[in-house]
Amino acid sequence: MEVVAYLDTILVPLSLFLTFGYHAYLWHIFKNKPCNTTIGINALRRTAWFQDIKQGGDKKGMLAVQSLRNTLMATILTASIAILVNVALAALSNNAYGAAHLLNNPIFGSQSGRILALKFGSASLLLLLSFLCSSMSVGFLIDANFLINASCDFSSSPGHTHAVFERGFMLALIGNRVLCITFPLLLWMLGPVLVALSSVGLVWALYELDFSGKLINGDKQISRSGHNLYA
Repeated sequence: MEVVAYLDTILVPLSLFLTFGYHAYLWHIFKNKPCNTTIGINALRRTAWFQDIKQGGDKKGMLAVQSLRNTLMATILTASIAILVNVALAALSNNAYGAAHLLNNPIFGSQSGRILALKFGSASLLLLLSFLCSSMSVGFLIDANFLINASCDFSSSPGHTHAVFERGFMLALIGNRVLCITFPLLLWMLGPVLVALSSVGLVWALYELDFSGKLINGDKQISRSGHNLYA
């Protein structure tokens, strides 16, 4: 019973360590061997696509608008989900203290006032961080869209435009990942066991997604030119 009583102090920190440790490992591989990750391969392909767009004419500029529109829609959806879940969480927290006695089984973890505040507060902070990153991503992508289609007299250097372009995609990725990390914390309301199980499932699913890509022969030249892009 003593082990069950302290599930919050064992499983929740272990789950967070697993999730953030995986993303630290992913970032390390992305920085040093980008061709081994799906994120790195997509970044290299975006670099080649960006160079092709800048060398094209008006038709290429229209293609850039249509391509970035899909990313903008996905990022706006992520920001909308984050802020709506945060509002719902704030409304739920008003009644959480009154209903805490319904979950008095030790398997649901501690139901003290401090733990409840930590549950709702940690999830709310991550949701706000996801909303902030997604909102900043929308701003960068809109600026990149404008800079790509700007006339030669008013356009900035290709390096600056590409930096704004990549920041938008990177912030969109961070906002999406923070939103994914928040869902196991939301399950903490039903007990730390669900947090641990959902964290393991999340890391497994993200690993299958992040390391499923393989560099094909046509991308090797792109890899050589963009290997130090994020160094």
